[in-house]
Amino acid sequence: MDKSIEIKNLTKRFGEVVAVDNQSLTVESGEFVALLGPSGCGKTTLLRCISGLEEPDEGEITIQGKKVFSHEEGLHASAGQRNVGMVFQSYALWPHMTVYDNVGFGLAQQKVPKDKIYARVDEVLSDLSMTGLGERYPFELSGGQQQRVALARLLSTMPPVFLMDEPLSNLDARLRLDMRSEIKRLHFDSGATTIYVTHDQTEALTMASRVAVMDEGRIQQIASPMEVYRRPANLFVAEFVGTPRINLLNAKVNQKSDHMVLEADDIRIAAPGSLSDSLDEVTIAVRAEDIHLQLEPNDEAIEFSVYAVLPSGPELIVHIRKNDTTLVVRETRQLDLKMDQPVWVEIDPQSINLYDPHSKDLLQPAE
Repeated sequence: MDKSIEIKNLTKRFGEVVAVDNQSLTVESGEFVALLGPSGCGKTTLLRCISGLEEPDEGEITIQGKKVFSHEEGLHASAGQRNVGMVFQSYALWPHMTVYDNVGFGLAQQKVPKDKIYARVDEVLSDLSMTGLGERYPFELSGGQQQRVALARLLSTMPPVFLMDEPLSNLDARLRLDMRSEIKRLHFDSGATTIYVTHDQTEALTMASRVAVMDEGRIQQIASPMEVYRRPANLFVAEFVGTPRINLLNAKVNQKSDHMVLEADDIRIAAPGSLSDSLDEVTIAVRAEDIHLQLEPNDEAIEFSVYAVLPSGPELIVHIRKNDTTLVVRETRQLDLKMDQPVWVEIDPQSINLYDPHSKDLLQPAE
C-alpha cells in the first residue's frame, strides 16, 4: 500500500519536557490508526505536529508524498497547506454561525459557489442523520449533534487525511457508543487515512485497524488491536490495555526432567515452549477470561477462595484469593458465588505471556 503519512525521528520538547521522543511512524493510505495512551504520554502532541499546529524540534513529516516538515531543511508547512481535516475534543464550532455555515466554512474558503456549497452541506447532513438542522446554531444542539456538525465540516471538504483528537470524550456513554459506529462507517465510506487520539482503550480496540500505544513520548507497541490485546510487547502495554486488568504473577523458573515449570507461591504452570537457561524468574501475565473457574476440586486445579463478586449484566468479574495472591476472573456463566466460597482454577499455559522482570519486555519462547 502507499504511504499516506510518514514520520521520521520526530522530537518535540516543551522546555525540559520531551513530549515526543525521537519517534517514527508510517501510516498506510486508508488506514485507521489509533494513538492510545494515558494523559501526558504525547499522543495529542504527535497529532498536532502532524497537523501543523505544533512545530517539532527534530525530524521529518511527509503527508501524501509531500514533505511538510523537515528540521534539517528548515521546512514547516502551515496547517492550511497540509490538506488534512481535524476534529477537536471541544468541537470548535463558530457560535455565531448556523450549522449550514459551520459545515460549509471550508468550502467557502475555497471559493466554491454558494449553490454547490449548500448542495454539498445538505448531502453531508443527510449522511449524518441531521437533515433539517441546517438553520440551527450550535447552542441549540445537543452534544452529540454538535459533534456530528464537527464531523460534517470535516466531510464537506473531503480531505484525504482525517485527524481526530479525542472527539468523543465530552459525550455520555451511550452517545459515545453510537458515535464510534458513525466514525468507523465514515472512515469506511470515505476511504480517508485516519489518525485518532484517545485514552479510551475500548475506542482504540473497536475502531482502529492498528493501535499505537504510547507512554512518556514513545510508541511502546504498534500492531493490530488483537495483537496488542493478546501479545502486549511489554508490561506497560499489558497493564494499560484490557478491562478488567490483566493478572500479573512473579514466578520462579524450575527445570524438571523434561520441561520447565513456573512457580508462583503454590501456583504451578507448565512453561509454554522453552525458555533460556539463564532465566530464573519471569512475570506471568494472564487475561481474566483465560482463567477457568470450577466449583469442584480436581487434581489439576488450584484451590482459591472467592474474595468478591462484581456482576455486570452478561458477565461476572470475580476476585479470588489464595494466601497473598489475588486473581481477577471474567466468568460468562451466571454462577451463584458466595463470599469466601472455595473455588478451583486452571490456567492454560498457551494463554499466558511471559515477561522479563528486569527489562519488562515480552519474552519470545523458542519453538
